[in-house]
Amino acid sequence: MEPNEAPLSTSPSSFNSSQQRHFYLAVDRLQFKMETLVDLLGMAGRLWSIPIVVSCSTRDELDAVFSALSSISHITIDALYSDLPEAERARVLASFRQATMRWIKQDTGETEKEEEKCHLIVVTDVCLPLVNSGESPMNARILINYELPTKKETYMRRMGTCLAADGIVINMVVGGEVVTLKSIEESSGLFIAEMPINIFEIL
Repeated sequence: MEPNEAPLSTSPSSFNSSQQRHFYLAVDRLQFKMETLVDLLGMAGRLWSIPIVVSCSTRDELDAVFSALSSISHITIDALYSDLPEAERARVLASFRQATMRWIKQDTGETEKEEEKCHLIVVTDVCLPLVNSGESPMNARILINYELPTKKETYMRRMGTCLAADGIVINMVVGGEVVTLKSIEESSGLFIAEMPINIFEIL
Protein backbone atom coordinates (compact mmCIF):
# COMPACT_ATOMS: atom_id res chain seq x y z
CA MET A 1 0.00 0.00 0.00
CA GLU A 2 1.30 3.43 -0.91
CA PRO A 3 1.85 5.81 2.06
CA ASN A 4 -0.68 8.36 0.85
CA GLU A 5 -3.30 5.64 0.46
CA ALA A 6 -2.96 4.34 3.99
CA PRO A 7 -5.99 5.02 6.18
CA LEU A 8 -5.53 6.22 9.72
CA SER A 9 -7.48 4.45 12.42
CA THR A 10 -7.34 5.60 15.99
CA SER A 11 -9.39 4.53 18.95
CA PRO A 12 -12.41 6.78 19.60
CA SER A 13 -11.28 7.30 23.18
CA SER A 14 -8.08 9.00 22.08
CA PHE A 15 -8.64 10.98 18.91
CA ASN A 16 -11.22 10.27 16.24
CA SER A 17 -10.18 11.09 12.68
CA SER A 18 -9.91 8.90 9.62
CA GLN A 19 -8.32 11.57 7.43
CA GLN A 20 -5.04 12.21 9.23
CA ARG A 21 -1.89 10.67 7.82
CA HIS A 22 1.26 9.72 9.69
CA PHE A 23 4.78 9.42 8.33
CA TYR A 24 8.30 8.94 9.64
CA LEU A 25 11.43 10.58 8.33
CA ALA A 26 14.56 8.61 9.21
CA VAL A 27 17.72 10.65 9.84
CA ASP A 28 21.05 8.83 9.61
CA ARG A 29 22.79 10.64 12.45
CA LEU A 30 21.70 12.96 15.24
CA GLN A 31 23.97 15.76 14.03
CA PHE A 32 22.06 15.84 10.71
CA LYS A 33 18.64 16.18 12.34
CA MET A 34 18.47 19.98 12.51
CA GLU A 35 19.78 20.34 8.97
CA THR A 36 17.10 17.91 7.78
CA LEU A 37 14.37 19.89 9.55
CA VAL A 38 15.56 23.16 8.00
CA ASP A 39 15.60 21.55 4.54
CA LEU A 40 12.13 20.08 5.09
CA LEU A 41 10.62 23.39 6.13
CA GLY A 42 12.50 25.18 3.40
CA MET A 43 10.31 23.19 1.02
CA ALA A 44 7.03 22.84 2.94
CA GLY A 45 7.04 26.44 4.06
CA ARG A 46 6.85 27.63 0.46
CA LEU A 47 3.19 26.66 0.47
CA TRP A 48 1.93 30.13 1.32
CA SER A 49 0.23 30.50 4.71
CA ILE A 50 0.32 26.78 5.60
CA PRO A 51 0.13 26.38 9.43
CA ILE A 52 2.77 24.11 10.95
CA VAL A 53 3.57 23.02 14.52
CA VAL A 54 7.01 21.67 15.46
CA SER A 55 6.87 19.76 18.74
CA CYS A 56 9.84 19.33 21.08
CA SER A 57 10.18 17.54 24.40
CA THR A 58 12.58 19.99 26.05
CA ARG A 59 13.13 23.73 26.26
CA ASP A 60 16.73 23.37 25.08
CA GLU A 61 15.60 21.71 21.86
CA LEU A 62 12.85 24.29 21.42
CA ASP A 63 15.41 27.11 21.65
CA ALA A 64 17.71 25.36 19.16
CA VAL A 65 14.89 24.75 16.69
CA PHE A 66 13.56 28.29 17.03
CA SER A 67 17.00 29.74 16.37
CA ALA A 68 17.61 27.51 13.34
CA LEU A 69 14.24 28.17 11.72
CA SER A 70 14.21 31.93 12.34
CA SER A 71 16.51 32.42 9.35
CA ILE A 72 14.00 30.98 6.84
CA SER A 73 12.62 34.04 5.07
CA HIS A 74 9.21 32.61 4.07
CA ILE A 75 8.25 31.48 7.60
CA THR A 76 6.74 33.48 10.47
CA ILE A 77 7.74 31.72 13.69
CA ASP A 78 6.60 31.87 17.31
CA ALA A 79 7.37 29.72 20.35
CA LEU A 80 5.34 28.45 23.29
CA TYR A 81 7.32 27.68 26.44
CA SER A 82 6.64 27.40 30.15
CA ASP A 83 7.66 30.88 31.33
CA LEU A 84 5.99 32.76 28.48
CA PRO A 85 3.69 35.49 29.91
CA GLU A 86 0.02 34.55 29.72
CA ALA A 87 -0.87 37.51 27.51
CA GLU A 88 1.88 36.61 25.05
CA ARG A 89 0.78 32.96 25.03
CA ALA A 90 -2.76 34.05 24.19
CA ARG A 91 -1.46 36.29 21.40
CA VAL A 92 0.65 33.51 19.88
CA LEU A 93 -2.22 31.02 19.93
CA ALA A 94 -4.74 33.53 18.56
CA SER A 95 -2.38 34.51 15.73
CA PHE A 96 -1.84 30.87 14.81
CA ARG A 97 -5.55 30.06 14.85
CA GLN A 98 -6.16 33.01 12.54
CA ALA A 99 -3.53 31.56 10.20
CA THR A 100 -5.29 28.17 10.23
CA MET A 101 -8.59 29.82 9.34
CA ARG A 102 -6.98 31.64 6.40
CA TRP A 103 -5.43 28.37 5.23
CA ILE A 104 -8.75 26.52 5.43
CA LYS A 105 -10.51 29.21 3.39
CA GLN A 106 -7.78 29.13 0.74
CA ASP A 107 -7.62 25.33 0.70
CA THR A 108 -11.38 25.05 0.17
CA GLY A 109 -11.42 27.77 -2.47
CA GLU A 110 -13.45 30.24 -0.40
CA THR A 111 -10.81 32.89 -0.96
CA GLU A 112 -7.98 33.36 -3.44
CA LYS A 113 -4.57 32.15 -2.35
CA GLU A 114 -2.40 34.97 -1.08
CA GLU A 115 1.36 35.10 -0.95
CA GLU A 116 1.51 35.12 2.82
CA LYS A 117 4.30 33.61 4.88
CA CYS A 118 3.89 30.14 6.34
CA HIS A 119 2.94 30.37 10.03
CA LEU A 120 4.84 28.09 12.42
CA ILE A 121 4.84 27.46 16.17
CA VAL A 122 7.54 25.57 18.08
CA VAL A 123 6.11 24.11 21.28
CA THR A 124 7.03 21.87 24.19
CA ASP A 125 4.62 19.30 25.61
CA VAL A 126 4.02 21.24 28.83
CA CYS A 127 2.74 24.20 26.80
CA LEU A 128 0.26 22.45 24.52
CA PRO A 129 -3.26 23.92 24.52
CA LEU A 130 -5.31 22.79 27.52
CA VAL A 131 -8.27 21.47 25.54
CA ASN A 132 -9.84 19.88 28.63
CA SER A 133 -9.83 23.32 30.27
CA GLY A 134 -11.55 25.02 27.37
CA GLU A 135 -8.63 26.11 25.16
CA SER A 136 -9.18 25.46 21.46
CA PRO A 137 -6.83 23.11 19.57
CA MET A 138 -4.38 24.69 17.14
CA ASN A 139 -5.57 22.77 14.04
CA ALA A 140 -2.25 22.82 12.18
CA ARG A 141 -2.03 21.32 8.72
CA ILE A 142 1.33 19.74 9.56
CA LEU A 143 2.65 18.52 12.91
CA ILE A 144 6.35 17.70 12.99
CA ASN A 145 7.52 15.66 15.95
CA TYR A 146 11.10 16.91 16.02
CA GLU A 147 11.58 14.99 19.25
CA LEU A 148 9.63 11.75 19.25
CA PRO A 149 7.65 11.25 22.46
CA THR A 150 8.42 8.06 24.37
CA LYS A 151 4.80 7.41 25.34
CA LYS A 152 1.71 6.79 23.23
CA GLU A 153 -0.31 9.14 25.44
CA THR A 154 2.00 12.07 24.66
CA TYR A 155 1.87 11.30 20.94
CA MET A 156 -1.93 11.23 20.99
CA ARG A 157 -2.10 14.44 23.03
CA ARG A 158 0.07 16.22 20.48
CA MET A 159 -2.31 15.04 17.76
CA GLY A 160 -5.42 16.08 19.64
CA THR A 161 -4.19 19.55 20.56
CA CYS A 162 -2.11 20.51 17.52
CA LEU A 163 -3.44 18.81 14.40
CA ALA A 164 -6.38 19.46 12.08
CA ALA A 165 -8.75 16.59 11.30
CA ASP A 166 -7.15 16.14 7.87
CA GLY A 167 -3.63 17.00 9.01
CA ILE A 168 -0.28 15.31 8.49
CA VAL A 169 2.16 14.10 11.15
CA ILE A 170 5.85 13.84 10.29
CA ASN A 171 7.96 12.01 12.89
CA MET A 172 11.70 12.61 12.75
CA VAL A 173 13.51 9.51 14.02
CA VAL A 174 17.17 8.73 14.60
CA GLY A 175 18.65 5.28 15.28
CA GLY A 176 16.93 3.45 18.12
CA GLU A 177 13.90 5.76 17.99
CA VAL A 178 12.53 3.52 15.25
CA VAL A 179 11.75 0.96 17.97
CA THR A 180 9.88 3.61 19.99
CA LEU A 181 7.94 4.67 16.91
CA LYS A 182 6.96 1.07 16.16
CA SER A 183 5.73 0.66 19.74
CA ILE A 184 3.59 3.82 19.44
CA GLU A 185 2.22 2.62 16.11
CA GLU A 186 1.22 -0.78 17.47
CA SER A 187 -0.24 0.43 20.77
CA SER A 188 -2.28 3.26 19.20
CA GLY A 189 -3.59 1.49 16.12
CA LEU A 190 -1.99 4.02 13.78
CA PHE A 191 -0.31 3.31 10.46
CA ILE A 192 2.95 5.28 10.18
CA ALA A 193 4.44 5.08 6.70
CA GLU A 194 7.86 6.06 5.44
CA MET A 195 7.76 9.59 4.11
CA PRO A 196 8.32 10.05 0.37
CA ILE A 197 11.45 11.91 -0.69
CA ASN A 198 9.29 14.69 -2.15
CA ILE A 199 7.14 16.20 0.62
CA PHE A 200 4.74 17.64 -1.95
CA GLU A 201 3.52 14.10 -2.64
CA ILE A 202 1.75 14.10 0.74
CA LEU A 203 0.58 17.71 0.96
